[in-house]
Amino acid sequence: MRLDSTGPIPENLRGGIVALGNFDGFHLGHQAVAGAAIDWAREDDRPAIIATFDPHPVRHFAPHVPPFRLTSLDQRQRLFGAAGADAMYVFHFGDALANVSADDFIGDWLGEALGAAGVVTGEDFTFGHKRGGTVDVLRETGAQHGIEARAVAPVFDAGQPVSSSRIRDALKAGDCAAATHLLTRPFAIEGIVIHGDKRGREIGYPTANIDMGSYLRPRYGIYAVRGQLADGRVIDGAANLGIRPSFDPPKELLEPYFFDFAEDLYDQCVEVELVEFLRPEGKFDTLEALTAQMEKDCGRAREILGQ
Repeated sequence: MRLDSTGPIPENLRGGIVALGNFDGFHLGHQAVAGAAIDWAREDDRPAIIATFDPHPVRHFAPHVPPFRLTSLDQRQRLFGAAGADAMYVFHFGDALANVSADDFIGDWLGEALGAAGVVTGEDFTFGHKRGGTVDVLRETGAQHGIEARAVAPVFDAGQPVSSSRIRDALKAGDCAAATHLLTRPFAIEGIVIHGDKRGREIGYPTANIDMGSYLRPRYGIYAVRGQLADGRVIDGAANLGIRPSFDPPKELLEPYFFDFAEDLYDQCVEVELVEFLRPEGKFDTLEALTAQMEKDCGRAREILGQ
């Protein structure tokens, strides 16, 4: 169930234990915070709610920064549900929330609006106007409103804390294995299949074109991918992510070609997992050279996905 800060919360979900954070990516560290909240909720027979912010506060304060999201709201809702949450609560981040003091956020938003009995965050979580809220503030002020606060230590991997920044850096480098390890699943882009210029169809490789939207841009290049269709079917393929330098004009897209698949996917929602980076984008002098390379790419992708 998806709830948000623009409307009331159902009575049966008040008095819940809330995991609070941005949770972009819902990686190992985020899962530890959510897991602590869900375990606490189950122990006390209370609802378990995972609260997130949308748009991301960085997008509000620095709208000029390049796209950086690792998950959409729809993806987060599915991930939170799979983790055991009873509901996802979305704080809509705009001018109003950006100017709320830490004390008012605790009393008015967590207490009155959300009805939280307990809140779990990461140890480094900050909130409120000018980041005036810390874990200590949450504990002290929360107690005044009947809200117990707990904090979860960072999760370390290879001697470093797991973070969304590490995952973004890995994806920008084309290191799908590292990103998959930290996320506990492949990075996936979900979107509606749109009409393109049919170049792939002309050379025997019809693609399902997806706009990258607000997602982080991983390293441009060719990937072995796995797609999940709206009806739940999972299909393998190879995809170009980038600007297609062999064609003019350049157009940034994710273009998966799914093996042994000939159905119409236009206007359908497809989620595409980046399983392994195969090679950088390249410009080819002829369509024949491009087609020959695509055949090699698809053969390599089939090998990887079949393992």
